[in-house]
Amino acid sequence: MNSKNIKKIAEELAVANKQVMVTIDLLNEGGTVPFIARYRKEATGSLDEVQIAAIRDRKQQLEELDKRRESILKSMMELEKLTPELENQIMEAESMTLLEDIYLPFKPKRKTKASAAREKGLQALADLIMRQNDIELDEEAYKYINEELGVMNTQDVLGGARDILAEFMSEQPELRSRMRDFFINSGTFHSKVIKGKEIEGQKYKDYFDWTEPVKTIPSHRLLALRRAEKEIILTLDIEVPEDEAIGILKDLFIIGLNHSSEQVLQAANDAFKRLIKPSMETEIRLLTKKQADAEAIRVFAYNARQLLLAAPLGQKRIIAIDPGFRTGCKLVCLDDQGQLMENTTIYPHNGAEAVKEAAKTLKFLVDKFKIEAIAIGNGTAGRETESFVRSIQFTNMIIVMVNESGASIYSASDLAREEFPDKDITVRGAVSIGRRLMDPLAELVKIDPKSIGVGQYQHDVDQNQLQSSLDDTVISCVNSIGVELNTASKQILSYISGLGPQLAQNIIEYRKKNGAFKRRSELKLIPRLGDKAFEQAAGFLRIRNSENPLDSSAVHPERYTLVEQMAKDLKCKVQDLMKDADLRQRIKLQNYVNETVGLPTLNDILMELAKPGLDPREQFEAFCFSEDVNVITDLHVGMILPGIITNITAFGAFVDVGVHQDGLVHLSQMAEKFIKDPNEVVKVSQKVMVRVIEVDVPRKRIALSMKSENKQKLIQNPVLKEYKKTMVKNNKEKEPAPETDIASKLAALKNKFS
Repeated sequence: MNSKNIKKIAEELAVANKQVMVTIDLLNEGGTVPFIARYRKEATGSLDEVQIAAIRDRKQQLEELDKRRESILKSMMELEKLTPELENQIMEAESMTLLEDIYLPFKPKRKTKASAAREKGLQALADLIMRQNDIELDEEAYKYINEELGVMNTQDVLGGARDILAEFMSEQPELRSRMRDFFINSGTFHSKVIKGKEIEGQKYKDYFDWTEPVKTIPSHRLLALRRAEKEIILTLDIEVPEDEAIGILKDLFIIGLNHSSEQVLQAANDAFKRLIKPSMETEIRLLTKKQADAEAIRVFAYNARQLLLAAPLGQKRIIAIDPGFRTGCKLVCLDDQGQLMENTTIYPHNGAEAVKEAAKTLKFLVDKFKIEAIAIGNGTAGRETESFVRSIQFTNMIIVMVNESGASIYSASDLAREEFPDKDITVRGAVSIGRRLMDPLAELVKIDPKSIGVGQYQHDVDQNQLQSSLDDTVISCVNSIGVELNTASKQILSYISGLGPQLAQNIIEYRKKNGAFKRRSELKLIPRLGDKAFEQAAGFLRIRNSENPLDSSAVHPERYTLVEQMAKDLKCKVQDLMKDADLRQRIKLQNYVNETVGLPTLNDILMELAKPGLDPREQFEAFCFSEDVNVITDLHVGMILPGIITNITAFGAFVDVGVHQDGLVHLSQMAEKFIKDPNEVVKVSQKVMVRVIEVDVPRKRIALSMKSENKQKLIQNPVLKEYKKTMVKNNKEKEPAPETDIASKLAALKNKFS
C-alpha cells in the first residue's frame, strides 16, 4: 500500500503511520485480527481488535478506490480526453463519488436527447448560448435549420441546444457536489399509503403520511419505510424546495440578462427536473440506505456479541424441554458434556391424569440421571410448562426459561441430521435448548447469526456486509474465550483464528482416530495444518490436564521457553508459578524484555499464569418470570415485573416478561437521566425490573418503563412541565433542576399555573 493511503488511514483512525504499516504487513502475511490483537501488541503498539479491523476494512476500500482510479485513467486515455488538469483531479479524488463525478461527462452513454442534438450539429450553438453574449438569437438559430436532419424550425434548434446545455450542467462535478449537499441538508423523505392498502398495511400505520428530514432520519425508520415501499404499501419520495435547487443552478451558470441567459435558465429548469433530481434521489436513497445498513449492522453485531457471550451454566447434567400443548413436550436428558442420554415425550397440558404421568416421568428421569438443571424453551406453552415443572418442587434444582430463537433452524440443519440421524426435529431442538443453557456460545455458533433472535431488519440490509460483520463478531467472541480442543465441535473450531471449516474437520477426524490430544504440539500432525495455521490457532486452543500446564492457558507456545526461563530463574517449576502468587510477584518483568517481547505481552503472560484459561464471561444467575403473568391479557398498567433484555435497537430495548410477546422500553423510559444510546444502560440477556405503562392487545404491543414510578409521576406533573418551559424560555438553564429542587418549588408555582 502506498504511503499516501497509509497516512490517510492513520489520520482517520488517530494512530501512528508505523502502527498502520505494521498492521497491514501482519494482515498481508496471513495474520488474523484476534491473533494480531492478542499476540502482536509490541508490533502494533497495542492496537485492539476494533482498530485492527478498521485498518483492514479501510485498506480494502482505498485499494478499490485506486483500482477504479486506474480504470478511469485508462478509459480517458483511450478516449483521448485525458488532460494534465483532469489527470490531476482524478489522482487527487479522495472518494468514489467524486471520482465518478469527474468521469461522468466522459463516460460512454446510451443515446440521450443531448447526443441526438449533437448529431444534428447543434453543439456550436449550445456553446454560443452558454457564453450568454447579447446576440440576435433567432438569427443564429435560423442558421441551424436542417430539414434532412429533422430540425424544422428555430424552436427545434433552440430546444436541441437546451438539451445539450441541460446535460452539460447536470454533469458538472461542482454542481453535483453542491446539489448532493443540498438534498442531504434540505431534503425530506415523504411516505404516503397507496390507495386501497390501508388495511393490509396496518403495521405501517404510523407512516401512512410521514415526513422526516433526510439528514436526521434514524436508520430503523428508514429501513421500515423502505420495507413498506418494497411490500407496495407505501410510496417513498425525496422532496426538496425546488426554487432553492434552481437557485443553485442559477448561481453557477447564469452570468447575463439577455435572450441567451433566458435559454440557459430554461435549460437549468429542465436539467433539474429531468436529470438532476432523479439522479440525486437515486444517489441519496443509496447513500442513506448504506448509512442505515451500517447502523443496523452495527447494532445487530453488538447485540449478537452480547448474546454469544451470555453467562454459561457450565457442565451440568440437564433435562431440556421443547414445550407443546397438543403434541406434548419433547424431553431430552443430556450429560455434562451435552451428549444425549435419553429422550421421551410428556403431556402435562392434557388433563389431570396426563399431568400426574408427566410428573412421574420427570421425577424418574431426574433421579435416574442425577439431573442438576432443567431448561425450558420459551416458545408456545413455555410458561405453562415452566409452571408445571416448578409445581413439582424439586430440591436444589435450577429451572431456567431459555430463549429458543434459532433452535428450529439448527434442528433442521445438516449438522443436526448428521449428529442425530434417527431423531426427529423436535428432539434435536430440545437438545439445542439444553446445550444453549450449558454454553450459549458453543451452541449458537451452529446457527446462522441472522437467526439467533437479536436482529431488526437483518434481511433488509446489505447481506454481504452483514455476514462479514457477524463473522467478525463470532470469530472475536470464540477467540476471546478460547475452546477446549478435545471436546469442541467442528463449528466452533472453524471460527478459531487460522483454522476454518476444512482444518476443523481434519482436527475432528484426527481426534476420532487417535483419541484426545495430549499436547498442543500435536496440532502440527494434523493434515494441511502448517506452521502459519499453528501460529494463528494454538494460543486460542486449550487442553485441560495436558502434559504441559501452559496448554490449558492462553500463553502462546512461542512463549513457553520464556515462561520456563522465569521458572528456572526462581528455581521452581512452571506448575509452581501457576499455583503460587508469591512466586509470581517475585518475577521482574523488565528482565525479560527483548526486541520482540515487551511489557504488554509479559503482563498478559503473568495474568494467564494467575488464572489459566479463565472464562471472561459473567457468572450464571438463575432467573424466573412472574408466576401471575403468562399471556399478554394478564398484563395491566402499573405492574412491576422481572424481565430479560432480548434485543437492543437505536430507539430502545425489547424485554421478555414471559407473555410470548416482548415489550418495548423506549429510550426515553430507560433511565432517570437523558441517554443517547440504550447500550449505556442495558445489554442483551440482562435481567431487569420493568413497569407496564401501556398494553395494546389487538396490536400485540407492550410499553414498559425502567424509571421509578414516583419519578415518572413527577415528570408527568403539569406544573413541572410548565416550570421546565419557563426555565428554558428565560434561558436560565437548559435542563430542569435536580428532582429535590423541583419538588420544593412545586408548591410555590401551583398558584401561578393553577
